[in-house]
Amino acid sequence: MMKLDDIKTTSAFNYKYLLKRIYPYIKPAMFRIIIAFTLAIPLGLLDGATAFVLKPYIDVVVNGDTLVYFNYTLTRDILSVIIPPGIVIFAAAQGILRYLNTYLSDWISLKIANSVKVDLFGKLITLDSKFFDDNSSGLVISRFLNDPDIASKQLINSIKTLITSFVSALGLVFVLIYNSWELAVVGVLVLVCAFLPMTFLRKKIKEVSNKSTVVGGNIATSFNETYKGNKVIAGYNLQKSEFEKVKTLIKETFNLQISLTKRTGWLSPIMYIIASLGIAFVMLVGNHLIETSRLTTGSFASFITSLLLLYKPVKTLGQDLTNIQGIFVAINRVFDLFDFKSRIIDEGKKELNFNPSVIEFCNVSFSYDENKEVLHNISFSVKKGETIALVGASGCGKSSLVNLLPRFYDASCGQILFDGINIKDFTLTSLRNSISQVFQDNFLFSGTIKDNILIGKSDAADSMINSVITASHLDEFIMNQPNGLDSLITEGGASLSGGQRQRIAIARAMIKNAPIVVLDEATSALDSKSEKIVQKALDNLMQDKTVFVIAHRLSTIFNADKIFVMDEGRIIESGTHEELIRIEDGKYRNLYNLQFKNQEKVLDNIN
Repeated sequence: MMKLDDIKTTSAFNYKYLLKRIYPYIKPAMFRIIIAFTLAIPLGLLDGATAFVLKPYIDVVVNGDTLVYFNYTLTRDILSVIIPPGIVIFAAAQGILRYLNTYLSDWISLKIANSVKVDLFGKLITLDSKFFDDNSSGLVISRFLNDPDIASKQLINSIKTLITSFVSALGLVFVLIYNSWELAVVGVLVLVCAFLPMTFLRKKIKEVSNKSTVVGGNIATSFNETYKGNKVIAGYNLQKSEFEKVKTLIKETFNLQISLTKRTGWLSPIMYIIASLGIAFVMLVGNHLIETSRLTTGSFASFITSLLLLYKPVKTLGQDLTNIQGIFVAINRVFDLFDFKSRIIDEGKKELNFNPSVIEFCNVSFSYDENKEVLHNISFSVKKGETIALVGASGCGKSSLVNLLPRFYDASCGQILFDGINIKDFTLTSLRNSISQVFQDNFLFSGTIKDNILIGKSDAADSMINSVITASHLDEFIMNQPNGLDSLITEGGASLSGGQRQRIAIARAMIKNAPIVVLDEATSALDSKSEKIVQKALDNLMQDKTVFVIAHRLSTIFNADKIFVMDEGRIIESGTHEELIRIEDGKYRNLYNLQFKNQEKVLDNIN
């Protein structure tokens, strides 16, 4: 299995490993990062400057004392003029520095996040079909789109804030020591005691973060399913059950977040209580020092102000470290995605630049998981230009068989050979360039009709485009569109009929002009009128090609060179239509009789 929610973030707190992994994304912005982190230093120090000024202001301006700094005497007249405008200058400098710091941080964060997203999308499109079978769209979107934002955008901001808080705390501690080293020892010990509880939160943050990602992915999946399956929901009156499902998921998210709050919310009041006890003790000791003339009033006021100011950066330090721990969990999840290995390994060295004379399935078996084998020891060969049809009940392995040709999946055992060469020996790009597919429900991308046709060959000339439009019987449909070929298609082609979507898919397969064509029940979902038009287009597509047809309606495969009848992952009958119809009690004959007798009954009822 390749499930995202089964990944265990074992390296979430291996900071050295994670920083090494994310460094290539940080490196291009390193110059700006250094500037941003450098600006954080004076931002932090300016907090201490305010407290530092209180000592001379109270001692000199308020109490009328004189102070001597470096042989220069400070008097009340001088300081009363210098200090007020100095405070304004400090505030203005702090505001400018904060703006520059915020701008740089946002620029760096967005740049890193976007780089990670680009590489993650590059990883996503290389993953094999089994990955998309195993994971919901919501979880994929959440992991590949949201985690990079958390991991990248918040990392720089949190580290920058951490530096500012640390430098601010350092500057304020210096002011504390400058004013009274005895009181400073008491104050710092109190703050260390208030800070210690943060170390017990790491495990809970990791656990809640992982669970929240899974639940968030399920919520996104539900919204996605509601969008795409709105008619089914309405037609089967599923509104209430879908509402209850999403309501339960949102409640689960609430409970997860509240559980984290319950375990972390007590930190703030505990820190307040410890800090208040410390301040009360400092005030008692400070009073004694003032009475014994070992401390001036200004020094005590400056000390208390510094201690109160110090609580904010220390508290912020704790919050920043908590945030950073959560960010590193997200970083770990991001790089877990990069470490995902596709089961389809492109190690081929040969270029498939020829039309195989023979395609052979040699003892091919296949299973989607280890518990159930879908195909059992399949062997047959197809000559160049032949049309091979696969028939049988739903779930018998027809689609699984043809999905092995372009290596959407790899056979569990056995080989598929093109002119005696294992398809794994060809590069994946050249192999898939040699195969065109038209499915029962073809996906159309948002864009124009022309964009969707050119998926088959992006550099096709206008003459070739016009040719395939005619051959796929799209000309009348396109003429009736307001902007012709440049008319827009909504996501998935929801605004088009089934026949119109099929013909656009046939046109892009035609323009690709691959020597091998796979038709997976390409007409089974169409009405009779649409089927006739699409069948004509398919006949044009199949000319001079080696064709694999999965057919639900036997009338579409009477002219196949060979028909394989499948049952429970095995080929139980093979031959032409005429050969198979003669087999007494044969599976094909029974299918034929069942379909055409039902048609005769319908015609009799109409008549």
